[in-house]
Amino acid sequence: MAEIVLIRHGQTEWSAAGKHTSYTDLELTGAGEQQAREAGKRLQGRTFAAVISSPRRRALRTAELAGLSVTEITEDLAEWNYGEYEGITSAVIRESRPSWWLWTDGCPGGESPEQVGERLDRVLDRARAHLDQGDVALIAHGHSLRVAGARWIGLPTSGGGLLRLDTATLSTLGFEHGRPVIDTWNAAAIEV
Repeated sequence: MAEIVLIRHGQTEWSAAGKHTSYTDLELTGAGEQQAREAGKRLQGRTFAAVISSPRRRALRTAELAGLSVTEITEDLAEWNYGEYEGITSAVIRESRPSWWLWTDGCPGGESPEQVGERLDRVLDRARAHLDQGDVALIAHGHSLRVAGARWIGLPTSGGGLLRLDTATLSTLGFEHGRPVIDTWNAAAIEV
């Protein structure tokens, strides 16, 4: 049975520093480019009925370096809009909001967990439509793909907070006895 392969983009300067990065369109670091190439090696021999990507350069460059031909680009796969928290680390945010948790609180001037969940549900619906033709790859970002994983197995958006996802990792969503399951999660292509 076909699977959905989640591919998180390679490292950027901000991801390495733990800064929230949504609409800021950063390039991959040298290490991030190498991660993307290694992810591509792990995907060799696998064909995809569809390759759907976030429009951000870091995702598109990861696809390119991994040797994947993007068939669709959608804002629905963009990273969580962090609004006023763009470019800021969680530690800095918690200095003024000690109990803040992205997964339940969202971001001022950005998106709520419900809004992100709705976007990723649309992406998963599009991916499901291709599964009768073969595997589907989704190339995107840490928090948006964590939401996709949670929503795939029927959890609320906040369930993504329980799923760690490192840069340039591969995860697979599949089925067991016809029910959605996570087959693999956060499988590293290489260490940085």
